[in-house]
Formats: sequence, C-alpha cells, structure tokens
Amino acid sequence: MSRRDIAGLLIDVDGVLHIDGDPLPGAAQALQALRTRGIPFVLLTNTTIRTRRQLGQLLRDLGFPVADDDIVTAGAATAAYLRTHYPNQPTFLLVDGDVREEFAGIPLVEDDSARVVVFGGAGPAYSYDRVNRAFRLLLRGAAFIAMHRNLVWERRDGPALDTGAFLLGIEAAVGRQPHLVGKPSPDFFQAGLTRLGLPPERVAMVGDSLTADILPARELGMTGILVRTGRFRQRDLEQGQPDVLLDSIADLPAWLEHRSEQ
Repeated sequence: MSRRDIAGLLIDVDGVLHIDGDPLPGAAQALQALRTRGIPFVLLTNTTIRTRRQLGQLLRDLGFPVADDDIVTAGAATAAYLRTHYPNQPTFLLVDGDVREEFAGIPLVEDDSARVVVFGGAGPAYSYDRVNRAFRLLLRGAAFIAMHRNLVWERRDGPALDTGAFLLGIEAAVGRQPHLVGKPSPDFFQAGLTRLGLPPERVAMVGDSLTADILPARELGMTGILVRTGRFRQRDLEQGQPDVLLDSIADLPAWLEHRSEQ
C-alpha cells in the first residue's frame, strides 16, 4: 500500500510513544513530522490509569504535539458506554489510578448495591478483598464490563501483569465473559475512525501489540504497522504478520515518505 493510500493514522500510546512516562527516542519528533506534513492522527489507547486530560498533559510535558481531543481512551469510552447502556446504575469500579473524572455523573459505589462491575487497569488497587468483592457482585448478577483485556504492560522496571491476567480467572470462576470496550473491540477502533472521519482502508494503525492493535485493525480493513518497542516480542510474529514492521515510531515519517515516492 502506498503512502497516498493512507490519509490518517491511529496510534497506540503505551509502548509506542512512551513507557511508564519515559518518552521513546524520536517519538515526539515523529508526531511533529506528521503534524508538519498535515497527516491527521488519533491516539487510540487502552490507557485506563489516566484521564484524557491527564494523559494529554503528560504527553505535552514530554514534548508531544497533542491536544486532549486527539486522544481516545478505553476509560473514557467505558464511561460513555455505561451512560448509554446502564444509566444511573450503581457501579463498582476496579481500576488502578484516579479516573473518576471520566465517570462524572455515574454513581460509583464500594458496597453490595453495585449493579455493574467494571475492570480497568490492574495494579495495587487489585487487592484480594476488592477482586473478591467484584467476584461476589458478578455472582449476584451484576453486569460485567472490562475496559480492556491486555495481559501485560511495560513499566520502567519491566513487564507487569495487567487486567487480562485477572479476567481469565474471574471468567472461569463466574462462567461468563465481560463486555469488552477497549482494544481489540471493533467498536473502539471505529471510535478512532469516526474521530478521523476516514474509512478504514485509508487509515493505518500503529501499535506494539500484534493481537490488540494490528490484527483487529487489519480485520477492519486498516493497514497494520507494528513497532518493535513496548510489548513487542519477536515470538509475537508466530501469531500473524503485520503489513509493516518498523523498529520504532521514529521510523514512521521516513517510511511514509518513501512509500509516497513509489
């Protein structure tokens, strides 16, 4: 596929632009090059530990030319889903990080009155008592929602277990699966496409996960650009192949330029 066929980009954040607050070399310059060339992009991220405002500020502090409106997070998408499908329902929110701002107007509770259980990003908030409370609420029939089901995420000190690792056990224990809001849900990718205002065949997805980013994007008709940073491991390629494999997002502007000349 040539550069002139790609009119916009969906770009993952964690592992592509930064790792646990440390910017990846050349990533900010790559986004600036896209801005200069007039190539629109949306940051499509399963980040759940920060609101869009918090994430936007972090990225700007790291030198990235982004606005809050450029960002679609799994946390914000989950809050929107709850407002539409479970309005005013008491909700037990299991997530690491303070994202309550995104859930404004949704009654968040910590007791047995919850009718909805939401799993967000894993971390110290996933204590035994809180995970067990979520389990018991689900057994009583509470709606089961997950912001994402990533198994691992990258921190400064190395890989860490994420939400998906806990969901596997919860699913087996309660005998049902959650409604998934974030990647690899097709609806989440569609939210990014809607923000771009482009059809999938004119868009490329840039990510560090073959299963969460690239393969589901390709199923929707997008070009899949996998980068060898963040969660990427060489063995990932045994599960499938991207359209493009780059060492990092720093190589993206040059690749786009090269393809435009073909």
